[in-house]
Amino acid sequence: MSFSVNTNTGAMVALQYLNQTQSQLNTTQSAINSGLKVSSARDDGSTFAIAQNQRGAVAGYAAVTDSLNRATSAVDVALSAGQSISDLLIQLKTKALSASDSSLDTASRQALNQDFVALRDQITTIVKNASFNGTNLVDGSTTQITALSSADGTRRITTSAQKMSLSSTIVTLKSTNTISTQAKASTLVATIQTSLTNVNAALAKLSAGAKKFSIQATFAQTLSDTLTTGIGNLVDANMAQESAQLQSLQVKQQLGVQALSIANQAPQTILSLFR
Repeated sequence: MSFSVNTNTGAMVALQYLNQTQSQLNTTQSAINSGLKVSSARDDGSTFAIAQNQRGAVAGYAAVTDSLNRATSAVDVALSAGQSISDLLIQLKTKALSASDSSLDTASRQALNQDFVALRDQITTIVKNASFNGTNLVDGSTTQITALSSADGTRRITTSAQKMSLSSTIVTLKSTNTISTQAKASTLVATIQTSLTNVNAALAKLSAGAKKFSIQATFAQTLSDTLTTGIGNLVDANMAQESAQLQSLQVKQQLGVQALSIANQAPQTILSLFR
C-alpha cells in the first residue's frame, strides 16, 4: 500500500459509490413524487414512447365519446319530438272521427275544427324546435347524423334523419287540412292513420340509431379504461417497493458518506511519518 497526498484512491472509490447511490436515490424520489417509474423519455425511452402512443389513443377515444354523446342527444331530441307528434296524431284522429259524424251540428263541428287546426299547427312548432347543437333530425334540414367510432377518425356511425313535418312522406297530413266538413273529416281519418303508422315506424328507426350510438359509446369507454390500465402497468410506480427502496438507499447514502469521510482521513497518517 502506498501513501500519497496527491492521489487518494479510497476516497475516489467511495465518492463513485456515493454518486451512484445519490443517482438511485434521485430516481426513487422522483418515482415517489410523481407516482411514475417512467415519467419522461430519459427514464426509459422505449416504454415512454409506447405509453405516449397509448395516451394518444385514450385522448382519441375521449373525442369519440364526446362525438357519440352529441349524436345520441340529437337522436334523443328527435325521438321526443316524434313521440309528441305521434300523440298529436292520435288526438287529431279522434277529432277527425268525431267530425265525420253526419249528425253533428255546425257549432260542434266548428269547435272540433278549431281544436284540430291548433293540434295540426303544433306539429310544425315541435318540428322546428326539435334541434340539438344545431342539428335537427325531423325538419328535413339534414339527411343523417354521423359520429366518430374510432380513435383515428377513419370509421364512423350514421343514423338517418326522419322528416316529420307536415306534408312530408312520413306525416302526410297537410298544413291546410281541416275537418270543417263531414266529408273532409271522413277523408282525413285514413290520412292521419297513415301518418301515425309512418311516424311510429320512423321512431323505431331513430331508436335503432340511438342504440348504435349507445353501444359504441359504452365500448369506447371500456376500451379507453383498458388502455389506461395498460398505461398504468407500463409507467406507474409500485409505491410499496419504492418506499422500501428509499429507506435502503438512505441507509446506503449515510454509509457512503461515512466511508468517504474515513477515506479522506487516510492522508492524515502520512503526518506521523514526519514527526
